[in-house]
Amino acid sequence: MKMSFKSRLVILFSLVGLVFLQTASASQKIRVGALRFTSHAGSFVAYERGYFKKNGLDVEFKFFKAAQPMAVAIASGDVDFGVTAISGGLINLAGKGAIKVIGGALHEEKGIDGQMILASKKAFEGGLKTPADLKNHTFGITQTGSSFHYVAYKIAQKEGFSPSDIRLKPLQKVGAIIGALKSGQIDAWSIVPHIAKALAKSKKVKIIGRVYDYIPNYQVTTIFTSSKIAKNKPKLVKAFLKAYSKGVDDFDNALVDKKLGEKGAQKMIKLIHKYVYSSKPYKKAAPSIRNGAMRLNRDAKLDMGSIKDQLKWFKSENLVKKSITLDMLVDSSYVKTY
Repeated sequence: MKMSFKSRLVILFSLVGLVFLQTASASQKIRVGALRFTSHAGSFVAYERGYFKKNGLDVEFKFFKAAQPMAVAIASGDVDFGVTAISGGLINLAGKGAIKVIGGALHEEKGIDGQMILASKKAFEGGLKTPADLKNHTFGITQTGSSFHYVAYKIAQKEGFSPSDIRLKPLQKVGAIIGALKSGQIDAWSIVPHIAKALAKSKKVKIIGRVYDYIPNYQVTTIFTSSKIAKNKPKLVKAFLKAYSKGVDDFDNALVDKKLGEKGAQKMIKLIHKYVYSSKPYKKAAPSIRNGAMRLNRDAKLDMGSIKDQLKWFKSENLVKKSITLDMLVDSSYVKTY
């Protein structure tokens, strides 16, 4: 019996629909934690340029205002992957078997503008001219045991005074610290360059130093996931790292190593502007995004020396259990090192 043209079309469209459904079902839905910082651009580029999709990942971003809440969200399963600084909370969760570091993200590198140490105009005019003057001044942090806390300790250590001589002010959110610094409610802070330089332009804040001078080769942020995903879904982890690393390559080539010329740099800045300073007009946001380009680790490499030092510090301050080891924190099966 001959099949009518209409019947053949019905079968053809049914087959196309079946292929589409199979392809769609092959994509793994994941939630990625991020902050609206230029330093999180690896994830943004991988999403916008389809690298996640090419690796079978359907990504949804969940934005946070500090590192510690992101670590909690990873442990609870609300978020699958995160990129942020190591905090006491993250290490303690790793000690409980809840999360694992699987790669490196933002890294201080000599010759490239990195995190900057800031003073309020009020404190600067009162004598806070360099990090050596931080003794008996207030320093903004998100939480006790945050990366900001670690930086303050390292400054005090190198300048030869007790870390307790810096009066830490936990303000929970980056936005709250910015407001307190600009108004003179706190004296000092340290932050990535796209925020630091923008604050300095306001004339309410002064740049008084650079973190690299106190913590060379500082592994500022890491990539992490839940221990369950690290153990049970290696293909998913590798797919994420592959896509993320492709985004990092594009970012570094455009804004750090400047291999793509001005046209390539502008394309990258416009992409990042969707996520960073998105409430500002492009012309106002662009200089801050460009100025904030720090080195992102190619191939998600991790500076293990820096991680060891951070873990040692957290233990010395009794912010994490002394029984927590590097192996509890880092899943070395995924990590490439310097």
